[in-house]
Amino acid sequence: MSPAFGAMEVEHYSKGVLLEPFVHQVGGHSCVLRFNDKTICKPLIQREHLFYETLPTEMRKFTPQYEGVVSVSFEEDEDGNLCLIAYPLNGDHDNLESLDNSECEPKNKLLRWTNKKTVLLENEKLTKEWVRQHRKEEKMKSHKLEEEFELLKKSEVLYYSVEKKGNVSSQFKHHNPWSMKCHQQQLKRMKENAKHRNQYKFILLENLTSRYEVPCVLDLKMGTRQHGDDASEEKKANQIRKCQQSTSAVIGVRVCGMQVYQPGSGQLMFMNKYHGRKLSVQGFKEALYQFFHNGKYLRRELFEPVLKKLTELKSVLEKQESYRFYSSSLLIIYDGKELQEVAVDSDPEDLEGLSEESSDESAGAYAYKPAASSVDVRMIDFAHTTCRYYGEDSVVHEGQDTGYVFGLQNLIVIIKEIRDESSE
Repeated sequence: MSPAFGAMEVEHYSKGVLLEPFVHQVGGHSCVLRFNDKTICKPLIQREHLFYETLPTEMRKFTPQYEGVVSVSFEEDEDGNLCLIAYPLNGDHDNLESLDNSECEPKNKLLRWTNKKTVLLENEKLTKEWVRQHRKEEKMKSHKLEEEFELLKKSEVLYYSVEKKGNVSSQFKHHNPWSMKCHQQQLKRMKENAKHRNQYKFILLENLTSRYEVPCVLDLKMGTRQHGDDASEEKKANQIRKCQQSTSAVIGVRVCGMQVYQPGSGQLMFMNKYHGRKLSVQGFKEALYQFFHNGKYLRRELFEPVLKKLTELKSVLEKQESYRFYSSSLLIIYDGKELQEVAVDSDPEDLEGLSEESSDESAGAYAYKPAASSVDVRMIDFAHTTCRYYGEDSVVHEGQDTGYVFGLQNLIVIIKEIRDESSE
């Protein structure tokens, strides 16, 4: 982006950015919202904020880029409809030059709020009847999503058929009830606290899925311990129980959420954390296999890039003195779009840079060109992270986070097993 941040963009942002549910959130209970195509935001937690501001250089490639802080408020109309709006923190525009706001949904694209009354923008050809109809449709969608979320909790693994001819990525917003539920819970919490406050700080972070057309996302809860040093006895006991009853205690990692696009069947598959907690070690391995399988064949070209990144991350964390990443997650992301087929007997120039993987043994001899930035591995969620450099923590740990490193090592071993078994 040009260093000269246009006055129009600054004015656009100063009027507020309408925050939307982040449709690729597959796990966690904290609300993640879409700020624009390349940026997401989530409620600011001091410990996590401190982590991003003091992040060791060698860890930066394994975490989302931190992009600043915004002030978020919720605004309500006479019918009780709520929305979340982001504004520059304390009217300070200094950090805007690092953000591309061209893809933001401006607050004034919908309604301008004045003295708790909605006033239609003069330059928008909207009628009150249209607004009422729009709100009615949104409420109907909301009820449908509530029903879908209840179904999600009960079934734990869901499959949705998608239109292959349409934009698959755009259909996630209609089929991922988890992100909508987190959004609704955030609105509910803010509304309940409205008498006491209506301004909240949110941190801005890189949207790790923005580079992919159809993001396939695996959220893994890492480590053998999940409770922070400041957890209450009740919280501590609850987290210990979850670890003991899941693969966390055995291999230091469990499935917290997953979304996969399977072009073979034209389906989106979602797996939630409730299912992940019930998996045995063998079930965990089968879930990983499912994550790397697109309904037609196993995406074997992803194994080496994933293993390379995991091995590098393990090496980096082994050198981190005193850090504990309690309750943090690890994301593995790749593009689920169908790869370009090129016949093996094609012109040599057409095969340049292609992998040797075939789509299916029964599909004939084809080579596939992996998508650019085909796979990503990132650590997220640092609300319970601790380190001796934080200063005020009552407990100071020594050495590396052995529970997290243990989980990484087992994850590497299991992915290698899937790779080797699939090539036999």
